[in-house]
Amino acid sequence: MDEGARWFGVGSSDAADGASAGREAAAAALQGREPALVIVLCQVRDDLPAMLDGVRSQLSGHAIVVGTSSSGQYTAGTLDTGSTVVAAYGGPGIEARYRVADVSPGRGRDAAAEVAACTSELTLPHQALLLFFDGLADDQQEIVRGAYAAAGAATPLVGGASGDGLQYVRTYQFAGDADHVDVLSGAIVGVGLACESPLGIGVAHGWRQSGTPMSVTRSVNGKVFELDEQPALDVYVERVGLSPAMATDESVFRDIAYRYPLGLNRRSGEDIRVIHGSEPDDGSLICLADVPQGGLVWLMETDEDSLVAAAGTSCHQAIAMLEGAPPLGMLAFDCAVRKAMLGPAGVERETGALAAAAGSIPYAGWYTNGEVARIRGSQGLHHLTMVTLALS
Repeated sequence: MDEGARWFGVGSSDAADGASAGREAAAAALQGREPALVIVLCQVRDDLPAMLDGVRSQLSGHAIVVGTSSSGQYTAGTLDTGSTVVAAYGGPGIEARYRVADVSPGRGRDAAAEVAACTSELTLPHQALLLFFDGLADDQQEIVRGAYAAAGAATPLVGGASGDGLQYVRTYQFAGDADHVDVLSGAIVGVGLACESPLGIGVAHGWRQSGTPMSVTRSVNGKVFELDEQPALDVYVERVGLSPAMATDESVFRDIAYRYPLGLNRRSGEDIRVIHGSEPDDGSLICLADVPQGGLVWLMETDEDSLVAAAGTSCHQAIAMLEGAPPLGMLAFDCAVRKAMLGPAGVERETGALAAAAGSIPYAGWYTNGEVARIRGSQGLHHLTMVTLALS
């Protein structure tokens, strides 16, 4: 690569010691270069501060360091091995700014608006707001709405919700610089990113409608009480064909519900809402994001081939948005439930499809508790979806 050109690098390490893992992954990504933005991805571990210190040990200058815990991460050279992954973006013609806010219950919209204000400091023409936020936030859609309201319609949104291996106990976010990085929980980190050349966003999920539509006759945020004026759980159980025993066994119900999510009717197609549980006492279904009252929903279904193909489709879409500029690297925001559904062999096929679409472009991906991709309009929250960000 020519000296003085923009660049994107990725590194990973399987070292058990956090400081070693951070140091090795950062060194591989940087290769002695000075970045503008560093993104750190890892599964929940006890030595997160030491791991981040290891990353910082390889930095110079004024690099921003952000990141998140996940339900797995991968690069072209690693496949969800529990490794620490570091992605770095640097060179001329890049601006990066960040802000952090508390995203405790009821604060999603306000917190997102606070961090989105970092985009006001950007001056280069091609901009995006990257979001890394607690995967247990009570209404993820409010985060997208708040970010959209503050950043404006001209600024694309892309990002994901932090994971913890689908345990739904505690997730972590990272934010800081070469001097210090905070380990946070219950937070949202916003990164305003601007470049002299285009940024591209791709979105694909590989799901399709199944059965007739249902009207959401009563819901509050992510809790659906009634479908077609009947208890939502009763309607869902009948549509999917569950036995009473399956419907009351939480682990069995969640596994089946992952495979039959709800699809929301949108102008651009369907957005998907994962059903994470139910409340037999009030007959409701529990999602992590809004299912608007008065809207139409469908059961959705898929197969392994369709899920795998979505990875390549998302990548191609993102690269096409670069308007002919050579792609330097890519970030993939991949739903953790997709990983659970695909299993090890399917995950290998999915990442293989991503690698084939990316070609020689370095990339880093992670499994999220919800994906963000808003190019136009105020909607932009996705589940069970592959979102990609291409950098030039």
